[in-house]
Amino acid sequence: MTSMAPKNCWEFKKCGREQGGIKVREMGICPAYPKNGRDCWMVAGTFCGGKVQGTDAQKHATCMVCDWYKTVKV
Repeated sequence: MTSMAPKNCWEFKKCGREQGGIKVREMGICPAYPKNGRDCWMVAGTFCGGKVQGTDAQKHATCMVCDWYKTVKV
């Protein structure tokens, strides 16, 4: 039996920035929530690598090494 990847990045990364998440009060709801959980790399302002990222073009290098990106883009 193979395991399925989580449906959304916040489930995979456990960032706590989804609605009701443990980091919402501190950091706000992620701009990828709720509609871009599978393609968060296309959304400006997501939190990756320990900091808020910029536009798609600015964060491209960070996304290319992200475990979630690699899982979904396979």
